[in-house]
Amino acid sequence: MNKSETKNELETQKQELIAALKACGAIRYGNFTLASGKKSKYYIDIKKASTDPKTLKLIARQAAFRIKQMDVNIVAGVELGGVPLATAASIETELPLLIVRKAIKDYGTKSRFVGDIEPKDRLVMLEDVTTSGGSVRNAIEVVRETGANVKYVISVVDREEGATENLKEVDVELVPLVSASDLLK
Repeated sequence: MNKSETKNELETQKQELIAALKACGAIRYGNFTLASGKKSKYYIDIKKASTDPKTLKLIARQAAFRIKQMDVNIVAGVELGGVPLATAASIETELPLLIVRKAIKDYGTKSRFVGDIEPKDRLVMLEDVTTSGGSVRNAIEVVRETGANVKYVISVVDREEGATENLKEVDVELVPLVSASDLLK
């Protein structure tokens, strides 16, 4: 696929995803407090999308399309929102899955990870919605403590409120499937 064909394919994918997110009810209007603490007049509920098989499959295909162009060997997701997305993308790409827990459990293996991770690994992390990028940035730091590297974060929706810049500070590229400005048109 040449650059022009790729650009056209990405635009087609974006429009399909916007339609699917609207159809499954993932966009809600009202007064909401986000994980970042910010207030918002709209809420993007990707958990609604990831529990809808058709929308989840669409997200997985679109993420896989991008992942196949990246030099990575593991697909990772942070609990809870990133797990179904990363799982679906892992199935689509046939790359191993890594789940990053938000905290160490005090039972079982007592690990922050479900799945295998080695210092030589190169990961792409999937995120449902990025606002400031703070949640995923914490997970990136935990992964990097193992010696492994994260160069990319694929977000289903980027709210365009600083995540791109905040991730760039730690040498990670944010790859949104859709931006909030496109979604809310």
